[in-house]
Amino acid sequence: MQFGAPLALSMGDPSGIGPEIALMAWLRRESGDRPFFLLGDPDHAGALAQRLALPVPLRACAPEECAQDFGAALPVVPLDARVHGAPGTPDPRDAAATLEAIERGVELVRAGRAHALVTNPISKDNLYKAGFRHPGHTEFLAELAQRHYGVETRSVMMLWSPELAVVPATIHVSLRQAISDLTSDLLVETGAIVARDLAARFGVKAPRLAFAGLNPHAGENGAMGREDIEIVAPAVARLRAQGVDARGPLPPDTMFHAAARARYDAAICMYHDQALIPIKTIAFDSAVNVTLGLPFIRTSPDHGTAYDIAGSGKADPASLIAALRLAARLASADQP
Repeated sequence: MQFGAPLALSMGDPSGIGPEIALMAWLRRESGDRPFFLLGDPDHAGALAQRLALPVPLRACAPEECAQDFGAALPVVPLDARVHGAPGTPDPRDAAATLEAIERGVELVRAGRAHALVTNPISKDNLYKAGFRHPGHTEFLAELAQRHYGVETRSVMMLWSPELAVVPATIHVSLRQAISDLTSDLLVETGAIVARDLAARFGVKAPRLAFAGLNPHAGENGAMGREDIEIVAPAVARLRAQGVDARGPLPPDTMFHAAARARYDAAICMYHDQALIPIKTIAFDSAVNVTLGLPFIRTSPDHGTAYDIAGSGKADPASLIAALRLAARLASADQP
């Protein structure tokens, strides 16, 4: 099977499970999978493969050599920064390599040397110790889009699986801050980005968006707060006036069962846990983090660094494999 450019896979936090699930994903490759290369430290990846007794040959190479090498070895595009930490023992010095892998991936996609970026999990706490100033991956990628593509955009996090897709309108902030940040303008902008990317990249001809209520029972007509009346409902009305099939606010406790999910393509949720609890319950191993609103494709496994099992061989690469395959699917749709 012929492919275009390969996928770029950042190593994530090298002390987490990212590098080892990258090795496992290569071992579980199938004939129809698009080739990918790991942005990381070849010595660190080789030592990890030896530690875990994983029969993964590695080959340091340029992105253009990835496809020809992929069947025989996992291609690794070396970083300038070296890895210091050990599995399960993060080192703040590794913030440089972690961030370099992400930015190099964006640069390579921008140059056409990779077709999409897949990112392994990072530790925001470890990055904060090194001066990282973004709330998370999603916000950092928006800055990189501006830096390398010259476009100012608002990135939107979507957790996608075949069973359910959810979007938290507010992400890595406290619940108190999320409620304070919630506005009709924010929801309209979020809904428009989701509808556009579902149509353009996922091939959904007329995306159906379901907006969760903020309060229990969507506020009970104002009896439990007026946010759903004054913020959510007007946003839905504005989106409908723009031609988007939006509905809500819906009672959050009844919109995630199977019959309800069949009536929409993505659920727009008001805060982080309202979105992530249902999808992690329904599709813990198969959900993929997709960043919408960017001028490039980015996916990621829907889990963290898992320091507690890093280096033990217990990590499950299923979500990373799903992220790689979804990135390949979106990349194929993105090709002229």
